[in-house]
Amino acid sequence: MFKYMDAVEEIKSRLSIEDVISEYVQLKRAGRNFRGTSPFTSEKTPSFMVSPEKQIWHDFSSGKGGNIFSFIMEVEGLDFKGALELLARKASIDLEQFRTSSSPDHKMKDQLLDVLKLSAKFYQTQFSKNQQALEYIFKKRQFTKDIVLKFQLGYSPNNGSALTNFLKKKSFSDQVLKQAGLTVQRYRGTGDMFIGRLMIPLMDVQGNVIGFTARYLDDDPNVPKYINTPQTPLYDKSRHVYGLHLAKEAIRKKGYAVIVEGNLDVIASHQIGFTEVVATAGTALTEMHLKTLSRFTHDIRLCFDQDSAGQTAAERAIPIAAKVGVNLSILTIKGAKDPDELIKKTPDSWKATIEKPQYVIDWLIERYRNQLDLNSVQGKRQFTDVLLTVIRQLPDSVEQEHYLDKISAIIGTSREALQSKLTGLGAKPSPNLRKIKAQLSIDTTDLEQTKTQNQLLAIMLFRVNLRKSLHNITSEMLVGEGAITIVDFLLKNPNYAGNLLSEPALRKVADYVKILGLQYEALYQDLDELEAHYEANRLQIRLIDHFVKTKKIALAQTMRESDEKTIDSLLAEAKKLDELLKYTKGVNNG
Repeated sequence: MFKYMDAVEEIKSRLSIEDVISEYVQLKRAGRNFRGTSPFTSEKTPSFMVSPEKQIWHDFSSGKGGNIFSFIMEVEGLDFKGALELLARKASIDLEQFRTSSSPDHKMKDQLLDVLKLSAKFYQTQFSKNQQALEYIFKKRQFTKDIVLKFQLGYSPNNGSALTNFLKKKSFSDQVLKQAGLTVQRYRGTGDMFIGRLMIPLMDVQGNVIGFTARYLDDDPNVPKYINTPQTPLYDKSRHVYGLHLAKEAIRKKGYAVIVEGNLDVIASHQIGFTEVVATAGTALTEMHLKTLSRFTHDIRLCFDQDSAGQTAAERAIPIAAKVGVNLSILTIKGAKDPDELIKKTPDSWKATIEKPQYVIDWLIERYRNQLDLNSVQGKRQFTDVLLTVIRQLPDSVEQEHYLDKISAIIGTSREALQSKLTGLGAKPSPNLRKIKAQLSIDTTDLEQTKTQNQLLAIMLFRVNLRKSLHNITSEMLVGEGAITIVDFLLKNPNYAGNLLSEPALRKVADYVKILGLQYEALYQDLDELEAHYEANRLQIRLIDHFVKTKKIALAQTMRESDEKTIDSLLAEAKKLDELLKYTKGVNNG
């Protein structure tokens, strides 16, 4: 059992939010607050604010905000537990003191991290002594000393037990070595898992060594070229994204991530400045890989090798990307088999490749267009079998119609025939799935809607006499439980002018209330009554207008799947939406 709240309060008491954030953002004093440029967007205007008094931050360019923990979760791509552990280390706090009982699992994790960190250093030392490894890295791969040190490349000795003997002298038990994936049982007893190989440390998003990829340096068809650390309490190949600890800042700044097939492709890319490049374990791209990357961006550019296995793996990624809700595109290399080879020929070609992503559906159309005879009935059937299966998973009806028209033109078949086949493949995504996709779109891409909502609520909280602008605002128009809670409270207490944070109903959204207070101070505190009135009316209209447009798009999509009776009901609902918007504009203008 862990006393999270006690640990959180202790960390907050030791760390100031401005000191922690200043490690990531250059802050300058602005009255009682601090300002800086956003770490989440490429905007150059200082729109990022930190309030030491409220222990809150808010980024006006991205709409994000929160406390010291939410900042670390956002900037480091961690869950709450990971942020807690990172901040505890910064505050020199031993989290064990907040456990109600001793946790063997937690102690084992610490030992595994320690032994893997020490192993990486051991392999680095051995690398400096092995001529074959040195020649392979510096001459054949043309890596620099700086990049080798950055990625902590090493070498595992060839005698079978060098690492095991070294670690046992450091008092690590057989159990710890086995749990870390460093040893294996051989006929002569326990020995090293990796022997005579180039060692590439695998690190988590915080830069902790959690395993290794080992490359065999000799050409022997009977020996696997690469072997990885097996599944351990720390390493799971279905979740781990190689190089993310070094790539996350570039991914966030550039707004996209490039996934390649090989670890050495990542290192070669980083060496020439393309630090947004990461890799998975071979071509086994999973849902968890994409979910991990989606914490930093929803623009994923996939560049697997040009062989059959790589292209098939790229195709398998399409439904996974649709499920996660990321925008997947394909990078096609010309004149080389992989990024590393292309970089050796001409780094500018790799740059040009990265900057010309092809949306995955267009790539798929082109791939099968080149493979099949589209003049034959069989070719047309196979072509539509593949493409329509993918298209029916698209959540956007406009996008579906675009590709139905495109395929129709390519194979010379009527759009009606394609629509009939699409319907026959099975039902479209369920309403719940469409709802999830719509919510994802609001949360990740429609920042203006969230900004409008927050700005309106900031005025409503601190200008009592303007709260009539909340009329006609319903929970369906709002994003997030915090906004719904605040609107519900203000509608029930329209004349409340006391300490908001003392109200039980608002305590659970205290950080959100503080963020709105920070926005009010920055944007509206100095407005006179008339200016504030006009601003509140403008924001109310914008919020309702966006809701009406979004709702009508959803209604139009539902109409396509409904009978005549249902359509009449939907039309009546659309009419009410138009009347709502017209009434709101009339009241505010009148």
